[in-house]
Amino acid sequence: MDKNAKIFVAGHRGMVGSAIVRRLQAAGYTRVITRSRSELDLLDQRAVHEFLQAEKPDYLYIAAAKVGGIQANNVYRADFIYQNLMIEANLIHGAHQAGVQQLMFLGSSCIYPKMAPQPMHEDALLTGLLEPTNEPYAIAKIAGIKMCDAYNAQYGRQYISVMPTNLYGPNDNYDLNNSHVLPALIRKAHEAKQRGDTALVVWGTGTPMREFLYADDLADACVFLMEQGYCGPLVNIGTGTDVTIRELAETVVDIVGFKGNLTFDASKPDGTPRKLMDVSRLTSLGWRASTNLRDGIRLAYQDYLNKAA
Repeated sequence: MDKNAKIFVAGHRGMVGSAIVRRLQAAGYTRVITRSRSELDLLDQRAVHEFLQAEKPDYLYIAAAKVGGIQANNVYRADFIYQNLMIEANLIHGAHQAGVQQLMFLGSSCIYPKMAPQPMHEDALLTGLLEPTNEPYAIAKIAGIKMCDAYNAQYGRQYISVMPTNLYGPNDNYDLNNSHVLPALIRKAHEAKQRGDTALVVWGTGTPMREFLYADDLADACVFLMEQGYCGPLVNIGTGTDVTIRELAETVVDIVGFKGNLTFDASKPDGTPRKLMDVSRLTSLGWRASTNLRDGIRLAYQDYLNKAA
């Protein structure tokens, strides 16, 4: 990418989008464009298309999405499928109409079947049933991937899709009802410590295995792929290693300094038994994650403390 290229990052206030903006600016890209929700409603097709026609960015990162944890995905099923379909359709089609040749669509590891062979290779897409609790969100993300593929096939665009594993880091959502497992654990452990609780309750059995990637590592991979001019099939982005929820919780409480006991509420859903990415396609291109989980959680906890202050 030319350092003077005009780059639009959709969703720049979220964890992923803000990390991409930081990475681009650190690399010396001087024309990074952003718009807040109040400035540009990505659900408004006309507004999105008019914006892209006016700005005509050289590159577009689609990091904007409605996201949440198991509970939010399961409860707000209509919101998750409608809003994500609209955001990606407006941006992808609008980019095409504005002559944007290169675009990156960020999906999610939940696109893969619930019982996909582990680690999950990109070829597992559409080979089995999805995890029911987040099926609407997953279907929307799958549609985005296929939309990019279709515009490449019909119009010769270079619209690529990347599938991040579970993410965490600066600007994460720490709301206990709508957040993902790691930020929720950070907040619960911190508040339990503040109250002097003797026990911390973790949802589920603690046995599911999850992979976690620091958001700035994801951003580094996204910029790496664009700079390489990658235009192949979808790419998993992760660390290639996973931990149990119990191990994750133990690490979080150790870093936070909570001294009580961990208990597991088996009446709450576990979700998919295991979600580990096969990252061989990405590593073959020359990229690997650099932030280990413990260091990343320490950075995330500091981010939480800064927001809570």
